[in-house]
Amino acid sequence: MRVLKDFSLQGCRITLFQWNNRYLIKLEEGPFEQTFKVDQFVFNDAGEVEKLLDEAFIGEALERFSAMAKSLRDALQRA
Repeated sequence: MRVLKDFSLQGCRITLFQWNNRYLIKLEEGPFEQTFKVDQFVFNDAGEVEKLLDEAFIGEALERFSAMAKSLRDALQRA
């Protein structure tokens, strides 16, 4: 697995990898992470993959992080 780029957007850490004919987009916020795998051959280069990371995409990911945090809090309360 090769790291292509590591950066932050809207408080979310993003790492772009290339691995097994795929690009992996890993988003991290606090103790949570989301990974998206996309076929490498759909894109001409990694720069095109970065174009996926627009404001709407990151906003939706941040909403999922909030939902993940709530799920964990709820589970911890039930334990």
